Amino acid sequence: MVLNVYGQEVGPNLANYTVGAMPDIALIEGNYCRLEHIDAQEHLDDIADFYWRHVNPSDWTYMYGQPFTSKEAVRACLEDYQASENPYFFAIREKLSGKVLGTFSLMRIDPQNRVLEMGRVIYAPALQKTRAATEAQYLVMKYVFEELLYRRYEWKCDSLNKPSSQAAQRLGFRYEGTFRQHAVYKGRTRDTDWFSIVDSEWPGLKLAFEKWLAPENFDQDGQQKKSLKAFREN
Repeated sequence: MVLNVYGQEVGPNLANYTVGAMPDIALIEGNYCRLEHIDAQEHLDDIADFYWRHVNPSDWTYMYGQPFTSKEAVRACLEDYQASENPYFFAIREKLSGKVLGTFSLMRIDPQNRVLEMGRVIYAPALQKTRAATEAQYLVMKYVFEELLYRRYEWKCDSLNKPSSQAAQRLGFRYEGTFRQHAVYKGRTRDTDWFSIVDSEWPGLKLAFEKWLAPENFDQDGQQKKSLKAFREN
């Protein structure tokens, strides 16, 4: 227990604490995918395929935006993404196909407190529930905790968005509570579930991710032998 001069309990002192840096990286290389900072010209054709051309409207139910109606609308969006520093956007290139099959961002970036959030996650069907999709989350998490040295990493979603909350918990985010009537979007109210990972939890999560991603954890058909949750609980 830490007490101040008035005898009040306070949080532990952070000696030599400094303000964090903003994300600034062009490429993060993995075994199954690579994360590339959004480039509107280079990534347009691939991203337009799952943002517009072959979009699944139900994937956008819990997004603040709507599916795109033209390639030019996608281009304009990606140009904004490329110029943006907060959120900071990545394209996910799946190595086997060589195609960009997903996008996400580091957002609500707070260097003063070394806190940021994973968000704006959009995956093409071909990326969903794959090793590359999980590795993408692992790679950006590693960047957050080991390169940027942030203290807290957040995930938030509509409380009714069960796939998102299940994904957060599978990846090791801890449920912290529900903010009631937190937002209004698409003409409806939203209660928001909050999840987080803090830096002290990262070493154990990192080990679980690396064991899950190892080739020997998959059979010849690409099916996992042991779940990510099981590795976390060992």
